[in-house]
Amino acid sequence: MTEKSTNLTVSVIGLGYIGLPAAAMFASRKVKVVGVDINKHAIDTINQGKIHIVEPELDMIVHAAVTGGYLKATATPEPADAFLIAVPTPFKANYEPDVSYVMTAAKSIASVLKKGDVVILESTSPVGTTEEMVDILAQTRPDLKFPSIDARDDEVDVHVAYCPERVLPGHVVRELVQNDRIIGGLTAKCSERAIAVYRTFVEGELLVTDARTAEMSKLTENAFRDVNIAFANELSLICDKLEINVWELIKLANHHPRVNILQPGCGVGGHCIAVDPWFIVNKTPAEARIVRLAREVNDGKPEWVKQKVFDAVGAVAATKELASIRIACLGLAFKPDIDDLRESPALEITHALAQKYPGQVVAVEPNIQHLPKELKDVQIELTTVEQAIEIADILLVLVDHKEFRQMNPDLNKNQVLVDTKGIW
Repeated sequence: MTEKSTNLTVSVIGLGYIGLPAAAMFASRKVKVVGVDINKHAIDTINQGKIHIVEPELDMIVHAAVTGGYLKATATPEPADAFLIAVPTPFKANYEPDVSYVMTAAKSIASVLKKGDVVILESTSPVGTTEEMVDILAQTRPDLKFPSIDARDDEVDVHVAYCPERVLPGHVVRELVQNDRIIGGLTAKCSERAIAVYRTFVEGELLVTDARTAEMSKLTENAFRDVNIAFANELSLICDKLEINVWELIKLANHHPRVNILQPGCGVGGHCIAVDPWFIVNKTPAEARIVRLAREVNDGKPEWVKQKVFDAVGAVAATKELASIRIACLGLAFKPDIDDLRESPALEITHALAQKYPGQVVAVEPNIQHLPKELKDVQIELTTVEQAIEIADILLVLVDHKEFRQMNPDLNKNQVLVDTKGIW
């Protein structure tokens, strides 16, 4: 796609793992972008032309955008032509969706909205959130007309659409441009306006539907993946009990032309697969039986991993004093080759082991420089993989980072390996 100047001004609310790459891609097309976030560190870092997250290629794009004058970050929303909301949507107790960040973001931009603007929600959301957001906007700005599902286009001042992100951490820059996007406008004109915004840089197909279907599509995609991962994780439990090598089994089974079993691990993390299926369960608890069971299987895998380590400690303790046993946890991120620790089962497992064996656990995470507070509080040391292999009695592989995959460590006969990813 050729770069060309445009009079469009875009405001991105939320400069995290999705918002910042989106802001950078608009700015790379010479669109004026105002990024908004409540994190002062993020704002200061971005305005220096740097990034506060790990994502290949993004640092160069942000640096060029900031130095070129196309991207700036601020804590206060400013007038724009298009507003993209990309804030977190976690869940509360009992897996109840928390859309408070979305509603707060909507209120924050309401005062700077004007006739002709378009508001696009990208945050993964329960079905009906876009309409709820419109209600908030309408209450805050009664002087403007907002869309409803049955509204006529000539009755709308500010157009609203739901357009979920569908990118893979570690490949966000490429996938933002190349992936197809779902455009769920509340009216046909809302979809048309959202398409015009995304065509600034998106080369993939823009698929038009209504807002509720767009919301459900993102949840469906991640629930589908969660169910498939749950099958692999459950298979690993079965094979362990039957003394079968699950990695060999999956490799053999996948030679069938219509079988593609995923790889098991220590659980499921991140802010998508580990969260989104619960949004479906919350809305339709009686119907979402498989979705719920898959979540329960994947949420239960970390407990199985911990028990494996407990068993390993018991075995080592037969020849060594318990208090002197060292455990190395390899990987803290929720998936390979990124720094994202959100909802990470590896982080949960490491934290639990450090609580049970205080002062005996070291962690290896090549994508971060400092441990998160919850691990510092339980006296965990961050070290290199080479040092971990040298000092550890028990090596627990939790994430298959490239630094680990490229190794073929020569463990001594007294070291115990618990490999949840099957790489060693």
